[in-house]
Amino acid sequence: MTPELVLMDPGVLSDFLADAQREYAACTPELPPRSWAVLLGRFVDDAMKVERVRFAANIRETDDSVLQEFDATIIPRFGACYANGRRGYWCEPRELLRITAEAEAAGLEVLGSIHLHPDWHRIGPPHERGLRVSQEPTPMDRHLFHGAGWPLNMILYLERREGRLYHALGAWSAPSEPDAGCRPLALRFGTPEPDASAPGALRHASQPRR
Repeated sequence: MTPELVLMDPGVLSDFLADAQREYAACTPELPPRSWAVLLGRFVDDAMKVERVRFAANIRETDDSVLQEFDATIIPRFGACYANGRRGYWCEPRELLRITAEAEAAGLEVLGSIHLHPDWHRIGPPHERGLRVSQEPTPMDRHLFHGAGWPLNMILYLERREGRLYHALGAWSAPSEPDAGCRPLALRFGTPEPDASAPGALRHASQPRR
């Protein structure tokens, strides 16, 4: 059974968040933003601990077998929007082997992946605004999560409100069947411990609340 708890320090996702923000800033209705990365970490007690994020080459638009998969299976099943080569991500297999070897050398393993969901129901072309996007998996996500079989599948959702970007995170198990739902996983972020050597730290830490 996949652990239902995910642990990480907030800074672990900083590079991915920066990449997602760059993609969002450069996107157009014809060129959706995309960002995808591999999550490395460890199983600890009843949780998965994410410790590193690694980017990999995308062959979604360049590999003949991937293009055939989209034409034959994904586009007929999930809609014509996936004919746009900017929709979806396909990791280059040799890159994944390299990342896996790096993880093993560091005593880690590949836990899963993280990818970007923009507020496409707000910024996408009018004919693609019917499906409300969030940090929850889409039908296409569930299909790919099932195919990959990784225990951890994270989604970063970005939306613009009042002139600035906000984000939300979701973590999900892989479904047991392609059309089954994904079980949500709880997220816990590390909190810095107070510095006991700092002036007044012990006094503030022990001071009772009024």
